[in-house]
Amino acid sequence: MVAMSPWLVLAGLGVFHGLNPATGWLFAVALGLHRRSRKTVFLSVIPIAIGHAISIAVVAFLAVLLGLIIDQRVLEIIAGAVLLAWAVYYATYGHRHRVRVGMTTGMTGLGLWSFLMATAHGAGLMLVPVVIPLCLSASPAKELTAAGSLPIALAAIGTHMAAMLAVILLVAIAVYDWFGLAFLRRGWINFDAIWIAALAITGIVLIA
Repeated sequence: MVAMSPWLVLAGLGVFHGLNPATGWLFAVALGLHRRSRKTVFLSVIPIAIGHAISIAVVAFLAVLLGLIIDQRVLEIIAGAVLLAWAVYYATYGHRHRVRVGMTTGMTGLGLWSFLMATAHGAGLMLVPVVIPLCLSASPAKELTAAGSLPIALAAIGTHMAAMLAVILLVAIAVYDWFGLAFLRRGWINFDAIWIAALAITGIVLIA
């Protein structure tokens, strides 16, 4: 169970991102409704996935490469400080710098929006505290190596993305077929507040 816990955390973060309307399913549904096509809802998930995956992959691989040249504890402190700073920035200025993309944008615009949104949310940063220990555990010497770390990082990103896409598809189809977008007016969870708290708590834990 201990060995599975990092993978469950990765999947859990994927579920969280999938549930958040700001990171995917809302645009998939809106585009499907605009084009009056259920198929469009499914197709919209592809650029959403590509944009999100590129964003988190860039951060994850940079963290792994940085871990090859500096001490693990120093990397943890740096990652914790960045997460805390990102939480403060997002709480203070995040609402002022929303990514502006029309709800009826095309697939290319949807992919670009997904990349920018994932980057703005610090989605890749939240994977770093999970990916680094996974890479270390894969090495007999408990050290980061390029040959051992990159496949683990890819598997981590794949696990995260699989959970996220499954949830996006389920929610998008459920909203498109049954609920409609009107239910959002009756209330929805404030995912931004939860995400800011998660960023800050993770940063504190890494530093401490």
